[in-house]
Amino acid sequence: MKIRLYNKSQDLDTIMDLFYRCVHEINASDYEEDELDAMAPKNMDHYHWESSLDKNHTIVAIEDDHIVGFGNIGQTGFLDRLYVDKDYLGRGIAGELAQHLEDYAKAKGNHIVNVYSPITAQKFFEKRGYDTIEEVVSEKRGVRIFKYLMEKKL
Repeated sequence: MKIRLYNKSQDLDTIMDLFYRCVHEINASDYEEDELDAMAPKNMDHYHWESSLDKNHTIVAIEDDHIVGFGNIGQTGFLDRLYVDKDYLGRGIAGELAQHLEDYAKAKGNHIVNVYSPITAQKFFEKRGYDTIEEVVSEKRGVRIFKYLMEKKL
């Protein structure tokens, strides 16, 4: 596996598709269909995604010559996204992406990384040393979604 920086001109559509599939296939065991659609609608806003991925430190994991995972983190140490294709789960890809993002945050002078974890990923983050700070219910597209605010001291 190789990890590299996100390239807007070649990665955007692939990342958006991967995100959609991850939410609808992996998180389906913990969320109802309307929640999944609220988190990842069929017609996502390309401009919003392009802007978000550009302003944050975004990386992709490449295996078998295609993107199998991605993640991004902001300058303040907020881990915004971390997703791995369901066919590549359990191979350490998410852990390597997370480590790169945490190292980036630390290099930027952050002593804490925060993430809003879906129910599905809470155990993954706990194993990486994240503590659950609080349970959060947010509203997205008129649907209430349960998550955990978690943090890790670097």
